[in-house]
Amino acid sequence: MKTINWKDVIKKAVIYLIVGSGALLMIVPFLWMLSSSLQTSHQVNLRPPVWFPNPPQWGNYQRILHYAPYFPRYFLNNIIVASVGTILELSTSILAAFAFSRLKFWGRDVVFYILLATMMIPAEIMLIPNFLTIVRLGWLDTYQALIIPWSASILSIFLLRQFFLGIPDSLSHAAKVDGCRNFRFLWAVMVPLARPALVTIALLSIISSWNAFLWPLIVTNSHNMRTLPLGLALFRGEAGTFFELLMAASVVVVLPMVILFVIMQKHIVASVSRSGLKG
Repeated sequence: MKTINWKDVIKKAVIYLIVGSGALLMIVPFLWMLSSSLQTSHQVNLRPPVWFPNPPQWGNYQRILHYAPYFPRYFLNNIIVASVGTILELSTSILAAFAFSRLKFWGRDVVFYILLATMMIPAEIMLIPNFLTIVRLGWLDTYQALIIPWSASILSIFLLRQFFLGIPDSLSHAAKVDGCRNFRFLWAVMVPLARPALVTIALLSIISSWNAFLWPLIVTNSHNMRTLPLGLALFRGEAGTFFELLMAASVVVVLPMVILFVIMQKHIVASVSRSGLKG
């Protein structure tokens, strides 16, 4: 009979306990949000809290449109901003990462390290300069104001550059022997190989655009240009906060991102394991 190594068993049990506890702490707020969205205004304020509303108030999701009639427009704006912004960020990141990883030019590493150092600057510091630029360009309360300032990301360039550096130089040499120029080699060879990294960058960009609150609050004035995070503020009024409707609207906002993450999680794991960031 095989001897049981109790030391390994206890070690794995402790690890699973810690990981499980962390997972539970992460998922409880989402479960409470879902439960609250199906409660009445009386149940949502009870102590101790009601976790299983009986009966579930599915009508709360219909009442969202009564208190926030522009909610469908906010949803459309989120889709436009997230999709267009992600496409632009992927385009700029691919070109910049290729230049910093494969092209040889004077000062390449210095320029890259300077760009990397800008990640140390808090985003809040750049709000006023960016806002003044948007105003002078006449882009206030437009899609350009919501998209263009975030069409490039130093973090995305860094992640993609690390991935490109892991691609063997032999592929580049073979492509040059066959007469393949840099631009064709980039789109025909490197981009397909970097699919896991590109999926991760796209997912991070979509989530960032989808959940953005402060910048859309500053550069939008009309209901036609506002996004979903701003729409959640409509459920707070002078008479108080409609928590059950706020939670129902929050479910609508969060659910697309949860579904997207579940679908794309294997690509994220593959990207992290191959980008040089593990450990």
